[in-house]
Amino acid sequence: MENRHDTTVRKIIHIDMDAYYASIEQRDFPEYRGKPIAVGGSPDGRGGVVATASYEARKFGVKSAMPSKMALQLCPQLVFVKPRFDVYKSVSQHIRSIFHRYTDLVEPLSLDEAYLDVTEDKLGVGSAITIAEAIRKAIWEELGLTASAGVSVNKFVAKVASDLNKPNGMSFIGPSKIEAFMEGLKVEKFFGVGKVTAARMNKMGIFTGADLKKMEEQALLKSFGKAGAFYYRIVRGIDDRPVQPHRETKSVGAEDTFPYDLTLPEEMYDELGRIARIVKDRLMKHGLKGRTLTLKIKYGDFTQITRSRSLPFALTELETIRETAIRLLQAITPGEKGIRLLGISVSNFEGRNEQETLRSMAGSGQLSLSF
Repeated sequence: MENRHDTTVRKIIHIDMDAYYASIEQRDFPEYRGKPIAVGGSPDGRGGVVATASYEARKFGVKSAMPSKMALQLCPQLVFVKPRFDVYKSVSQHIRSIFHRYTDLVEPLSLDEAYLDVTEDKLGVGSAITIAEAIRKAIWEELGLTASAGVSVNKFVAKVASDLNKPNGMSFIGPSKIEAFMEGLKVEKFFGVGKVTAARMNKMGIFTGADLKKMEEQALLKSFGKAGAFYYRIVRGIDDRPVQPHRETKSVGAEDTFPYDLTLPEEMYDELGRIARIVKDRLMKHGLKGRTLTLKIKYGDFTQITRSRSLPFALTELETIRETAIRLLQAITPGEKGIRLLGISVSNFEGRNEQETLRSMAGSGQLSLSF
């Protein structure tokens, strides 16, 4: 493996709960067990999207963020369940208490997944593999839920590894195996490479990590901007990002660039409705409630502005998010430039200390570690 910029060898675990919301519903309500269920969405298929689908539903192709209508077409017997986010958040707090038995270097990504740095664990276990198995066992015995885990020397590889043996599995990718593993991985399996980027890579003849590794860094920078440098490093197993236990999500949002400039208000309102739905779903997934909405606009001449509005209550309803964004847009006169991009973000979360600074906690340890 190439020389790392950071010579510290860390022991990183990525824990990802299996079909989190759906699994809790099946645990608490026996009538849902063994059946294809979708948390969120609409039973009549007229609106809403799936927040989480049970594994029984996934066999039919039902996925998170899928419109209810499409989910019903794929699985007519699908049972829609109303989310209980207070329960999901409570269970998440219990799960995190299990993490903290072993380390305080815990970086939650959402209610159902987190990174842990166990380079130096509290109990002196010494083995990241043993700790990951112990955590999975405790989650099952104390909460009746299953979790999958990935273990490696950095966050990126641990994240990819946790998805290899889902559900209820664990994968370990040691230092000597990382480059070979990355070379054999399809680019769409790289965390952070979405469908659009994967398609662009495919057009360039890049289908696997091995193909990506053949690319010069400058060529990747030219094609993918700053992300190109990340791809260049990660395919070589280089990821020095530390687990950040005090990382806070300051805002949650979504935006879209259109193939042509929007000039009709009706088109803009429709797009804002679609973007608002994505933002609401992301807020739900992360268990966040914010009171400030920011509208981002990029015009056809590439000038950009933002407008914000703070409300006395949390933006939890889709219609409230959509209408607030539309009102902000209506207060602006686009003129003849047309709109190339629209974005919505929500911030000022309830229960968050906005003054808390982010701290980077680097793991410590020897150059040679036993997993």
